[in-house]
Amino acid sequence: MQVSIAWLNEWLEKPVAADALAAQLTMAGLEVDAVVPAAGAFSGVVVGEILSCDKHPEADRLRVCQVSDGEKTLQVVCGAPNAAAGLKVPFATVGAVLPGDKKIGQAKLRGVESFGMLCGASELGIDVEGDGLFVLPADAPVGENLRAYLQLDDTLLELDLTPNRGDCLGMRGLAREVAALNDMALCEPAIPAVPATIDAVPAIRLESAACPRYAGRLIRGVNAKAPSPLWMQERLRRAGIRSIDAIVDVTNYIMLELGQPMHAFDVAKLEGGVCARMARKDERLVLLDGSEKTLSADTLVIADDNKALAIAGVMGGEHSGVSEATQDILLESAFFDAIALAGKARQYGLHTDSSHRFERGVDPQGQCRAIERATRLLLDIVGGQAGPVVLVESAAVPADVTVGLRHDTITRVLGVTLPHTEVAAVLERLGCQLSATGEGWQVAVPSWRFDIRREVDLVEEVARVYGYNRLPVAAPRYAMQLKPQSETRVSEDRYRDCLVDRGYREAITYSFVDPAFQQRLLGRPAAVMVQNPIASDMAAMRLSLWPGLLKAVLGNLHRQQQRVRLFEIGLVFEGQEADQQPRRIAGVACGLAQEPHWGGKGRPVDFFDAKGDVEALLALSGAGRDIRFEAAVNPSLHPGQSACIRVDGQVVGWVGALHPQLQQQLELTGATYLFELSLNPSGSGKLPSFKNLSRFPETRRDLALVLDSTVPAQAVADAMRELAGEHLKALDVFDQFTGAELGENKKSLGFAMVFQHPERTLTDEEITSVMDRIMQGMSDRFGAIVRT
Repeated sequence: MQVSIAWLNEWLEKPVAADALAAQLTMAGLEVDAVVPAAGAFSGVVVGEILSCDKHPEADRLRVCQVSDGEKTLQVVCGAPNAAAGLKVPFATVGAVLPGDKKIGQAKLRGVESFGMLCGASELGIDVEGDGLFVLPADAPVGENLRAYLQLDDTLLELDLTPNRGDCLGMRGLAREVAALNDMALCEPAIPAVPATIDAVPAIRLESAACPRYAGRLIRGVNAKAPSPLWMQERLRRAGIRSIDAIVDVTNYIMLELGQPMHAFDVAKLEGGVCARMARKDERLVLLDGSEKTLSADTLVIADDNKALAIAGVMGGEHSGVSEATQDILLESAFFDAIALAGKARQYGLHTDSSHRFERGVDPQGQCRAIERATRLLLDIVGGQAGPVVLVESAAVPADVTVGLRHDTITRVLGVTLPHTEVAAVLERLGCQLSATGEGWQVAVPSWRFDIRREVDLVEEVARVYGYNRLPVAAPRYAMQLKPQSETRVSEDRYRDCLVDRGYREAITYSFVDPAFQQRLLGRPAAVMVQNPIASDMAAMRLSLWPGLLKAVLGNLHRQQQRVRLFEIGLVFEGQEADQQPRRIAGVACGLAQEPHWGGKGRPVDFFDAKGDVEALLALSGAGRDIRFEAAVNPSLHPGQSACIRVDGQVVGWVGALHPQLQQQLELTGATYLFELSLNPSGSGKLPSFKNLSRFPETRRDLALVLDSTVPAQAVADAMRELAGEHLKALDVFDQFTGAELGENKKSLGFAMVFQHPERTLTDEEITSVMDRIMQGMSDRFGAIVRT
């Protein structure tokens, strides 16, 4: 945003110097990128009038002009194609100095003497579009110094405003800020209501909460061919906006002056009234820049009874804009919800001064002020008759905001005790209204400061205006206390170390995933969608860490990696609340479990490799926990190679092979194994405690059982522990065998049991009694027989 210091000073009680203001604004959080002059450095240039313009006798592209400087007539040779009799243009007299220290003297061009130079805008360091001579208004006083006539002794500030300070994107808001910083009065021009001289009113409807306030006014009988006054063209130019025509220039001028974007429609091109609504399916609109856009259903538009007229807050349509033939106009001054418009201009490849302001927020109470100011300017410039202002509002207009501010909060945050009267004065200069309370104030926030919503926001405002450089500099003091660390909690770093030790590498993938791929993988839709995704394949928040890990596996396999083991620790998003976003640890393994070597061939990874990795993770939480792997169905996993993981009866995760259909869709050539655990229950273990070691010998007994192949080994082991009693120290499966000699649908399981008493040696009779009890129990419960 470019700001003219001369224009700004008209709003202030006392003028401010450009360099001092630049430093002050930057310290107050309104960063100034550059301080530049409004025009190049030149002298000796006056307003000249071309009295005659004849062809050069020796050059077809040159003209011999007779130019008046207000006192005498001089001959000047000029090569500009637009030179013509009757024009008033900048005239650099003999002795003038142009930008770049170019001195103008008497010269002879192709045999014809020339006493001076007729200038274009670029030759004077003035940023105006167009080639040839810089044509001045017909009423420009001949002979007057050009710098004085155009008021070019001005300085421009280039501001880089943060998105929360949309209130300073207009001269009124910036002047209000400068006045507050310098404790001076704001010289705001009066904007009286323009009385209606005709009864015509527009029909306005609001059909979307994204437009809660819309003001409109009809002006009939305008002269659209009337030129914009020079002062307005200059102010637009210095703000970086080119002059188009008087009506458009006025709407742009109001945007620069009051920060309220406006638009003017040609009434003759409207069909019925105007309506703020959402775009219809596949609705198309040709914009003012000539581009045609297909509008999405979440785009707010301004429409008449039959078609869309403009993308609200972004750009008007070509077929409803004003032209030289326009006689009646509808002025629009509206408030649009900043959230609804966020990203809409970028969605259509646009960025306009209007969208820049609406996306950051405009004053919801400024629409009538802007329309009255624009009406007055239009009537003075293009004439016409104005009807009454029609203001339509909905219940979605932002409500007034009141924020509490306590004295001790200011002292605690800023580290200095400020006088209460000074704090109150600062906030009142910013437009706040204060009501004293016992602890501080209740502060009514002005409508244009939509970035003030919390107590700390008010503290920041006090600090900005008081001056950050005036705040004391002191080292912070804090009585630190070490937080207790639970010995039952396993840190995430410990999990990382464990998996790295087992050959895994940590991956960090996006929390944004492809919703279609995630639904195919997990069998359920995403719980949280991204409102403004950066890409269509990153439009959903992940429900599991598996989608990102599988994408990473594919990337590695495509780069000829034969053995891939990856893990990740991160959040998954089962809802928008914090308790619906648990942290999980997940891993994926494919390829070879062991590399080929001289002692044997390499073998591919299998289910038990992944299960072993999970058991290693769960073992970190300490012994004595009931950990089970139960066969279960998961849509992501192979029906015959998947298990849910239970810890102390609670499901904490899954492990298994990727489903064959998904494996085929992903074009994975070998089996891929996955696991995922919730870090909350699985990361909490039992506190280790000391137990005396027995001095007495262990006794081992092996037992081989033949039973149905459908009986899980876990169920048999659980029953054995129950029947064995308290002296069973260890129980392991050491053998599994199937064969024709066992019978159809039969298997043999071999168990090794270790017994030990803490205070004496167990006798053979005691152990034999226990073994008999176990064998009888196996027969009763599972129909098992002892294999001999």
